[in-house]
Amino acid sequence: MKISSMKVALVVSLIFNLSFMAAAAFVYLQKNSSWVSPFGVKLKKDHFLFEKLSLRPDQAQRMRETAVPFRALIDQKRKAIAAQKNELLSLMRGDIPDQQAINRRLAEISRLQAEVESMVADHILQEKATLDKQQQQKFIDLLQRTMQQDRLVCLPTGK
Repeated sequence: MKISSMKVALVVSLIFNLSFMAAAAFVYLQKNSSWVSPFGVKLKKDHFLFEKLSLRPDQAQRMRETAVPFRALIDQKRKAIAAQKNELLSLMRGDIPDQQAINRRLAEISRLQAEVESMVADHILQEKATLDKQQQQKFIDLLQRTMQQDRLVCLPTGK
């Protein structure tokens, strides 16, 4: 093989590798630049649902200070639920699945999901308490609209 053809092959390989790395970086940034709220709404990592309300700066700061650790805790719970679901699927892979082990895993998943729901309700009440009466109504309305939009997206079309 001539030196010039090796140079061309090297350049093509380099371009291919760089494009692959750029695509991988793009996917990584897309995946890690957003967060899914407990209501299933995808938000940017540094944005919060309550920012759609007309809050005073001190209220927004207080809500942000409680929301950031809450998000981290919810993410941990979601990972635990996902791990339990993976274990459930592993149990189901067997030729003769252990029904009692499957039922225990389902109970654990249900327990974790109930824990998340309870945490979300407590968090909503905590955030609501920082608002005045009019803002509280807007906050609950915002949550309700968000949940309804999520339901509309998730419902089957019937086709």
